[in-house]
Amino acid sequence: MLFDQIAQNKRRTIYVLIGFCLLVMAVGAAVGYTFYNSAPGGLIAAVILAVGYSAVMIGNSTNVVMKMNHAHEISGTNQYLDLQHIVEDMALVARVPVPKVYVIDDESPNAFATGNNPQHAAVAATTGLLSKLNREELEGVMAHEMTHVRNYDIRLQTIALALAAVIGILVNFATHFFWFGNRKSDSKSGPFEAIMMVVSLILVILGPIAATIAQLALSRNREYLADAGAVELTRNPQGLIDALNVISDSAPMKAADASSAALYIADPFKKKRSWQHLFDTHPATADRIARLQKM
Repeated sequence: MLFDQIAQNKRRTIYVLIGFCLLVMAVGAAVGYTFYNSAPGGLIAAVILAVGYSAVMIGNSTNVVMKMNHAHEISGTNQYLDLQHIVEDMALVARVPVPKVYVIDDESPNAFATGNNPQHAAVAATTGLLSKLNREELEGVMAHEMTHVRNYDIRLQTIALALAAVIGILVNFATHFFWFGNRKSDSKSGPFEAIMMVVSLILVILGPIAATIAQLALSRNREYLADAGAVELTRNPQGLIDALNVISDSAPMKAADASSAALYIADPFKKKRSWQHLFDTHPATADRIARLQKM
């Protein structure tokens, strides 16, 4: 059951990521066609921008994310030794290098992992997590984060964030040049060109919304996979189940950065479930616990 779920989640992740990349190319082509009469030019620009922006984000993800969430490093110090030892143990079981460890001064229990690969990974936990969870529960949370590191989810989420940002840049660029652009009208344009123009405009308008949905769908799917991986590492689903219950019953975080919300093990802002769950950053805790109970 466990390995079947892991395989199924990996397939779904691949489908979502492929769809995300196609969406970026489609929006780029739409912007090029609508405002510059060149779909190939827009597509090429979108690909170049996506690759370049992703590379920059990957190279600086740890420092940027930790600063945005007001986290301070404790690796190599005598602070929070229990947390450091648990991280070391879970990294050993997951067969990944021991990541840097950060702590966020916030009473709400939560945690996340970030970085560009297992060799440059980092995990962060709130002071609330350390005070409210016992060792078994904390091991479940850190095993969840080590699974994110082992599976390169930390890089995947960074790429998803970069792709969503690229779509936003393309649409902002198109909006600006809507007033100042120089698209040449074609006197020979017919019904096909008119249909393509409408389709392109729809893509430009709805592209950012679709990108957000794809990014959050990717995040939700990886959370299920990390939950399954945590059970694989600890052989103890109850620890993570109890931890999720504690986290879900807590108050919202005060120090979390909104753009990093999808990185946390649970929604740090405790927002109400959105319409049809399309804009949820995480799966419902009840759904996650139900899956864990079947393992």
